[in-house]
Amino acid sequence: MRFMIKVSFPVERGNELLKDPQFGHKMEELLADMKAEAAYFCPVDGQRGMYIIINMDDASELAAKAEPLFFWLHADIDAFPVMKLEDLAKAGPAIGAAVQKWV
Repeated sequence: MRFMIKVSFPVERGNELLKDPQFGHKMEELLADMKAEAAYFCPVDGQRGMYIIINMDDASELAAKAEPLFFWLHADIDAFPVMKLEDLAKAGPAIGAAVQKWV
């Protein structure tokens, strides 16, 4: 199942990390370890942040993917399931059945 992880981390922590010339390499390594499909960097809730797309077969995988964000970035995270257009198309019959039953 595909998840989007919303990440925000304190500006002060980001200032410290950006002084490290290896920051970019470490971020690449973190995203590779997470097997991120994509990562988008932007302000999140007034802090430094990013949105990361990952795929997990089991919800228990979230712990291993989240811990580096907590330890290294001192991040706050939210994770929620997301769908591609193809996934939404597969859900069409279930959506139709819910509409028939509840509308």
